[in-house]
Amino acid sequence: MRGPARAPGRSPAGTHLRPVWEEQPTPPGLAGKGVLLTLACAAVLFPLWVVVVTSLSSVKTITEAGGLVVIPRGVTFVAYQELLSGGQVTRATMVSLGVTVVGTLFSMTVSVLCAYGLSRSGSMFHRPLLLLLLATMFFSAGLIPTYLVVQAVGLTGTYLSLILPSAISVFNVLVLRAFFMNTAQELIESARIDGAGDFRILWQIVLPLSRAVVAVISLFYAVGYWSAWFNASIYLSDPDMMPLQNVMNQLVLKQERPTGLAQAINTGNLSPLAIQMAVMVLALLPVAVLSPFVQKHFKKGMLTGAVKG
Repeated sequence: MRGPARAPGRSPAGTHLRPVWEEQPTPPGLAGKGVLLTLACAAVLFPLWVVVVTSLSSVKTITEAGGLVVIPRGVTFVAYQELLSGGQVTRATMVSLGVTVVGTLFSMTVSVLCAYGLSRSGSMFHRPLLLLLLATMFFSAGLIPTYLVVQAVGLTGTYLSLILPSAISVFNVLVLRAFFMNTAQELIESARIDGAGDFRILWQIVLPLSRAVVAVISLFYAVGYWSAWFNASIYLSDPDMMPLQNVMNQLVLKQERPTGLAQAINTGNLSPLAIQMAVMVLALLPVAVLSPFVQKHFKKGMLTGAVKG
């Protein structure tokens, strides 16, 4: 015979059943999680440690280590001093900084205006423009048509070719649009009654309430411009106009010596490996410095706007 039926959600002892993820962790489970997190952090930080230590090591230390240095034996900033003394790397760093600042400002301006217009359901051509933007996420003309368009409008060989072809990310526009749609409509309607126009509403009401998502999207654009190298490799031919990522590609992958440092390397005062690692540190430094400042906005800026939208 069958026993008495159990009440839903109860164990045989009459206690409530809870999902596994709601159970209190056991000491062995906590210890295992700690070990896994420690190993994951070590796997991420160890290569960075090696790069930084090697860039700060002398020629003698690198030679004794046989290459990459794990344990530091003295610190020297010769590699950084040579790189930032006005040669090819210094020029490339300034190019990357300029493209990143100008490109991020331009991309954020256009993206914010586009997202705000699409967030107003009564705006002109609202739905066709939204569908057109969505279509570009799934269909692309390809590299050759894009290059021909850039060449036809005369952007090849200019810094605008590093900004305009990739100035807008549809994903970022949609995230901004979703956040703007969640802005309190009572505030916007009150501002309209008081005679405020759309630009004033956007500048004085919507943007101050959207600082989190604006900070996150700005970081996305800035990292994209700072890390980009492909556009420069196909649109620029002058070595003096190359950004830092392309110079790093030449130094690390192609093993080329930077302009102005050949004599220091040949005389044994500077290690080519230290130069390569120092360039990598310079390329990583801006992202590492900016990320903590927008980290507190990341969850709110990405999840709140995307989920509610």
